[in-house]
Amino acid sequence: MEREDRATLLDALGFEVEELKTLGLWELTVGAPEDLAEMYVRRSKKKDTVRALREQVRTMCRHADSEGKRIRHVWFEQRSASKSYVKREEFDNATRAVLDGKSKTLYVYKMSRLSRRGMGQVGPLLDEFDRRRARIYVVVEHIDSSKGSRTVLAILSEQAREQVHDLAQFVKLGMDAAKSEGKWPGGVTPYGLQAIDGKLTHRPNEYPTARRIAEALLKRKTPVEVAKWLNAEGIRTRNGALWRAPAINALIHSPAWAGLMPNRERVTDEFGSPIDRYYRGGEPLMHADGTPVTCGVGVITYEERMQLLGYTAERSTGGANPRGKRAAKALLSKLLRCPHCQGVMTNGGGNYRCIANTQQGPTVCKGAATQRAQADAAIETMWKNHTLSLSPESPTLHEIARRWLSYEDPAMEVRKRAVETALSAASARELKLQKEFFIGGGMDEGTYDMLRTEVATQIAGMKAELADLARSADLTPLKDAEELAALWERETVEGKRALLRATLVCVRMLPAARKGDPTPIAKRLRPDWRDQGDTRPAELALAHVELTRQRRKATEAGSEGA
Repeated sequence: MEREDRATLLDALGFEVEELKTLGLWELTVGAPEDLAEMYVRRSKKKDTVRALREQVRTMCRHADSEGKRIRHVWFEQRSASKSYVKREEFDNATRAVLDGKSKTLYVYKMSRLSRRGMGQVGPLLDEFDRRRARIYVVVEHIDSSKGSRTVLAILSEQAREQVHDLAQFVKLGMDAAKSEGKWPGGVTPYGLQAIDGKLTHRPNEYPTARRIAEALLKRKTPVEVAKWLNAEGIRTRNGALWRAPAINALIHSPAWAGLMPNRERVTDEFGSPIDRYYRGGEPLMHADGTPVTCGVGVITYEERMQLLGYTAERSTGGANPRGKRAAKALLSKLLRCPHCQGVMTNGGGNYRCIANTQQGPTVCKGAATQRAQADAAIETMWKNHTLSLSPESPTLHEIARRWLSYEDPAMEVRKRAVETALSAASARELKLQKEFFIGGGMDEGTYDMLRTEVATQIAGMKAELADLARSADLTPLKDAEELAALWERETVEGKRALLRATLVCVRMLPAARKGDPTPIAKRLRPDWRDQGDTRPAELALAHVELTRQRRKATEAGSEGA
């Protein structure tokens, strides 16, 4: 029989057969547990040289030989010893072998190789070893747990634990600096891209397809539709799998697909501690001036990403668990109200039907129905007539245009919300800075002036961008009858519904006088226009004008007197 760890010694650690024979690690080792020992070798990172690991094995073998021990098994793995969520199978196997009575000694090269989690992990392990009259021997520090070295082990294990925090801070600092300079942090790149020398570039064999995906999405194709035609053409993912809608959605939400540095949130365990996994998507890392950090070239541009996110938001229900919404096929679906229960009416074939009657029966509502084509034609005429009747200076018309532009250019709306969020955060930082300087007293004046200037510059830049994003809407298409008709005609059902939602709250339908009532549907529809809520009685309007005139006269009189 051969040793179970022979493949590890030959392949993973790169020992030669002759050297293994010299070290006593070639033949199967048997004997009394008191004469046998386990050896644990850990490699923290791939950059740790195998040459150094072989020297650790040699050193531990020499010490075991000096104690008259023979190595029963060499346990080797590449795992972190500081992260509680990382399961170290080989370490568990090594300690289990001792606890099961196969040997009485566990050799480790240094205390840091054993554990970096402190006495909370080492203490219970020592208790189990003491109960079985076994021991842990740390070769470099010459620490024998069976000879009253628990205090030393406790100090060293806690020291190793503290080193982890310092190391983590330095690593995070380095990673943050590299990310702020636009260096790709590593990991799997999105479809169509690859990382070369820390920068994202196009992957030649994937980019043409990735760009086709982007262009289809920009034409408002849904992820399901895109996945279907990819599979129909025999195009597979990078891993050779069929395309699915979630994979397309992941591309849309990935900042890296637009060549931007991702600022992803780490997944946490049940106790809130971060682990080595990140949530997909996330937001791009931003410079101090509010612009995104780039890390190379993307499949799409930043503007196209904002546009796609806007389209996705339109089709999503929102909330903690968003779900997709089917595209509407009828103009008045869920805008038309039932004449009996005032509930919504939806498309049911060629008619609009009361959803309460359809789903809950006549005990809830006796129901109503009307032909879809006639109702759509009637509301189209009503919408055009109402919009053209509004004054060009009407706030309602400007609001209609704003809502319409948010549909036509969702990227602008998404960017506006992002800038508003960043502005709120910057204002909070400014307030915190002032409290720290004026109340806390923990900051000198020079540092305060420098930080205040930086924050003020950020806030000014964001306010300027918001002002640019909130520029006046072009109302020309909504002022001319021909332009208005052309705008309506060239839009899809979703576009026409966007125009309707911008103009009215709902459309109420009056009940029919009798079955088969010949009254045209246009006479039974009562649109609830958004500007109706702003209409005030003439007396109130005149009183407001008179009050304004009196205030102006008083102001002018005061100016003349001065």
